[in-house]
Amino acid sequence: MTHPIYMIVAVDEHHGIGKDGHLPWKLKKEYKYFRDTTRKVDDLTKQNMVIMGHHTWDSLEPEFRPLPNRKNVILTRNTDYKLSADEKYQDVSICNSIDKAIALADDKIEKIFILGGGQIFKEFINNPRLTGIYLTKVHKTFDCDTFFPEIPATFKGSEKIGSDEENGISYDFLLFSHP
Repeated sequence: MTHPIYMIVAVDEHHGIGKDGHLPWKLKKEYKYFRDTTRKVDDLTKQNMVIMGHHTWDSLEPEFRPLPNRKNVILTRNTDYKLSADEKYQDVSICNSIDKAIALADDKIEKIFILGGGQIFKEFINNPRLTGIYLTKVHKTFDCDTFFPEIPATFKGSEKIGSDEENGISYDFLLFSHP
């Protein structure tokens, strides 16, 4: 079964995505867009899957883990990485490769979203299975130490699917797709 696979990311003017393992901005409406996009399904009997590195997982506030109404998959090369025995983590999967993570998508999954972090984006950006990139362009520069990679030329531009502003910061919601 082939599922559409998307990256979803917010970047600043220099493609910065993080600082010290955290987002460099607090944009509640952008987070709502992220939540709504990664939850939205056409078939209400299905859900989407989110794949993220363990640093991204660890950066989430504990009350937001796992991300609800989505199958959560954590990527890590650390074979000793474990979640607490808390019942709320029983459906969270841990994998050591993106291929194994994607293979967990069964017929109950509609779309797959790659949430990052930087290393996972870098490793997957040229993968031919990547359907598209939901990219929020934040029109400001932040102090970042993690960056989103260059978008390959195989993506023929972007479609602006919305925009918003908060705290004096404007941003555009873009979708990059293969032709």
